[in-house]
Amino acid sequence: MGAQIVIYGPSGDALADFQRVAPEGADVGWVDSSLPMEDQAEQLRDAQVMVVAGANVSVEVARHAPNLKLVQTTSAGTDQLDKTALGEMGIRVSNNGGGNAVAVAEHTIALLVSTIRKLQLQFNAVKAGEWAGDIRAAWFSQANEIAGKTVGIVGLGRIGSRVARRLQGWECDIIYADVVDPEEGIEEELNLTRVSLDELLSTADIITLHVPLGGPTYHMISDREFDLMKPTTVFINACRGPVVDEAALIRAMEAGKIAQAGLDVLEEEPTPVDNPLLHMDNVLVTPHLASFTQESGEKSRTFAMYNGARVARGEDPESVVLPD
Repeated sequence: MGAQIVIYGPSGDALADFQRVAPEGADVGWVDSSLPMEDQAEQLRDAQVMVVAGANVSVEVARHAPNLKLVQTTSAGTDQLDKTALGEMGIRVSNNGGGNAVAVAEHTIALLVSTIRKLQLQFNAVKAGEWAGDIRAAWFSQANEIAGKTVGIVGLGRIGSRVARRLQGWECDIIYADVVDPEEGIEEELNLTRVSLDELLSTADIITLHVPLGGPTYHMISDREFDLMKPTTVFINACRGPVVDEAALIRAMEAGKIAQAGLDVLEEEPTPVDNPLLHMDNVLVTPHLASFTQESGEKSRTFAMYNGARVARGEDPESVVLPD
């Protein structure tokens, strides 16, 4: 008999990590996603929960799991899954319940500070034996402080709200835009002002994106939105690459419509080496590792096992993500 909760991926190395944090009595196994489908089907016949671990759970795979009730990711994003088709099969999709929220919020702050202070240029100049090089002369006009600036947060969910919390004490004004109402009391607690997206884009000195990818958020920032921004804007994206029309971002940077960008995500990853963004001194790019910490991995695995055990007991899952 197969396990009720299966870790679905090409390697069984992670199974012990999931079993270690699983609630007592949870029946956890591994399904090798590289096996022929008929072999997978045998292992999936009793699965009620599939935890995504390095492989995509396609609709075809789900059809071979007749008892499947939940596809559980260890990431915040679920755009890789066909939630509509899975939903029509009676299968819910849950994300990591905020397991990586602290890590991504911290990385966002690091991107913001590093971008606005040109830290990568300073590091590179010192390592190359040039000390300050020409940074003082070339970039003095863009050497600014965060204090006194208006920071605009697009999306005040688990990550966006933690970014706002971590900006307390930086002596900046924080505005936000979201189509979803925030957690009760958070506006007053963190002194946040809700505005429309257009107002945020036109007034914020620093803009940081924290929305899921799907439907209305695909290319939600394109030429029109960049045209609304100040020429001094610092633009940060640590959510998903396709939320931003990358060609429009490149045009905006080349035309001087915005001043700087800090990016952990791009539309194509790994990005081509000839991507113009990689060759701009006013753009800092990290390789989609914002959530990459020991703590975030542990929290995400723990939540996956907790949520999977709920479903195996006949309870409803938490952190369900609806179809776009």
